Amino acid sequence: MYAFRVCSTPEPNSAEDPLIILYTSGTTGKPKGIAHTHASFPIKAAQDMAFGTDVGKGTRISWYTDIGWMMGPWLIYGALINGATICIYDGAPDYPQPDRMWEFCAKHKVEILGISPTLIRALSNCGDDLPKKHDLSSLRAFASTGEPWNPAPWWWLFEKVGDSKLPIINYSGGTEISGGILMGNPLLPIKPCSFPAPCLGMDVDILDEDGNSVEPGKVGELVIKQPWIGMARGFWQEKERYLDTYWRRFKDIWVHGDFAMRDKDGHWFILGRSDDTLKVAGKRVGPAEVESLLVAHPLVTEAAVIGVPDDVKGTAMVAFAVLNDEYRISNIESNADENSKVEIRNSKLATELRELVARDMGKPLAPSKIHFVSALPKTRNAKVMRRVIRSAYLGEDPGDLSALENPSSIDEIKQAGSK
Repeated sequence: MYAFRVCSTPEPNSAEDPLIILYTSGTTGKPKGIAHTHASFPIKAAQDMAFGTDVGKGTRISWYTDIGWMMGPWLIYGALINGATICIYDGAPDYPQPDRMWEFCAKHKVEILGISPTLIRALSNCGDDLPKKHDLSSLRAFASTGEPWNPAPWWWLFEKVGDSKLPIINYSGGTEISGGILMGNPLLPIKPCSFPAPCLGMDVDILDEDGNSVEPGKVGELVIKQPWIGMARGFWQEKERYLDTYWRRFKDIWVHGDFAMRDKDGHWFILGRSDDTLKVAGKRVGPAEVESLLVAHPLVTEAAVIGVPDDVKGTAMVAFAVLNDEYRISNIESNADENSKVEIRNSKLATELRELVARDMGKPLAPSKIHFVSALPKTRNAKVMRRVIRSAYLGEDPGDLSALENPSSIDEIKQAGSK
């Protein structure tokens, strides 16, 4: 429930007065209440929106988001401060028809469309021709945040919806940042799934375990080395947790919790949460690396990878895959006499997927097991909760589940772990 007080005259506030408490997604633990002030969140949101997505007076922007996620308030503050028009989307993106998102953009002449990779993966499975049914000539750019991209859905959006002309502005940061750490804009060169530069005003680096800057091509912790306008003023009533989370790894340096890499051309890549990273057979692996290979298969729409104890490798990878509707429905409709056929078919697909990963990353890094599920546990803003998957699979206490959008998804994972 939201409560609003309407004043006949504006209430005077100082720049550092509390403005809003925004809660994080809870993917790595209990959601954190991020405290922002009047001069932090709104200014950073407006700055990123203006310089990253070229939003100004009269621009029509829509972002498929939830008001409970930071991108909801970010959209409202950023757009209104810049004098833009917000086109608010309500409901599912593919109901009552799978082309509803594109119909909405055409009807309201949306210029900047904000999406997530998860959304595009789902819409791409509805068919390549649906976007072409609508006049999308008003679109100038896409913007994306929430999670790392996989190449296939990125190229689908660029080619099938954007006609290989519209930029995809990749954007990554967090609730505690008030917006982005890394971001593109329409003037900078674009590489699929990457970020061309840090956001305006952000002193960003990638450090190794000893706090030294890494060379191009090396993976390390994404950090911020100087204050910025939108930085959180703390966690609501949890000061020590705030300091432990971001400030106590390296002196006077903000450690964001993402693994990142810069290539030789200076483009940045987010490889996933550093606390999700696995060490398999002595090699550090980000779940996103394996998941990208799995979802490249035409039958896989989503995937999540976790690490479980293993006597030989130390940690073994277990993957969970959501298959496309046609394949899933054919499995569901099978009668009892055909169950063995379904198991054989799934076993063959699992073998095919393991071989796909092995060819790219080597046999030691192929998932030990692949389980097919109907859905992955996610937060309301579509982030996969790997800690919940791991706990359910191992029969452990999953901890705080207040951010979980689809609790029933855990049951299938528990069943897979008990076999």
